[in-house]
Amino acid sequence: MAGQDLSARVALVTGASRGIGAAVARMLAEAGAAVAVNYRERADDANAVVAKINANGGRAIAVGADVSQAAAVARMVEQVASMLGPIDILINNAGLAVVRGVDDLTEDDFDRTIAVNLKSAFLCTQAVLPAMRARKWGRIVNISSGAARGAGAIGVHYNASKAGMEGLTRGYAARLVKEGITVNAVAPSLIATDMMGGRTDLACNIPLGRMGQAEEVAQAVAMVLGNSYMTGQTIVLNGGMAFI
Repeated sequence: MAGQDLSARVALVTGASRGIGAAVARMLAEAGAAVAVNYRERADDANAVVAKINANGGRAIAVGADVSQAAAVARMVEQVASMLGPIDILINNAGLAVVRGVDDLTEDDFDRTIAVNLKSAFLCTQAVLPAMRARKWGRIVNISSGAARGAGAIGVHYNASKAGMEGLTRGYAARLVKEGITVNAVAPSLIATDMMGGRTDLACNIPLGRMGQAEEVAQAVAMVLGNSYMTGQTIVLNGGMAFI
């Protein structure tokens, strides 16, 4: 974390039982933050992330919640505040990536993707804002994707959800900038996680010659968290596939 001390901060990372979310949770804990590891179904994986953080001298809890549901988000935020304290850092990472072609995409596919990828970021942000505003400090980072601007490989529903997330990022950033709260996005492409289903063959499309790593995404999140002058921006990680 470039020497950044987060020992007085409480962080919530959604969808943190594996992949990018787990890497970000570990990074935050290493910097001293107390971390809430959110999951929807993978309780064992989330508890494993928490156990590793605690074994390394950190402080973490697992919190189960479907972040696409307002009532569940409210309960989650209350639980984190009760167990760790008010949330200072929110990483909106929870995501759904159901591969569909244009002719196969259903209304349910579209609705579920928007709910999990975009609505969840809205619900979680709304829920943590009162405490951030009260202390006049907050950091919100939304995990987007190169699909927000490019064609992507998942489908138009995924494109729409991630483009919406970046619009949400800019909208909140503009409205919260005077309250000590920054809102940014990190947009990785082709990261070697479970979500990619082992598709390492896609590395041939990357000028760098390899897939990205979850820890490299966490490094970008760390950079964003450490910069109080940056807000409303999207940091792109794609191994040189495109230049924004």
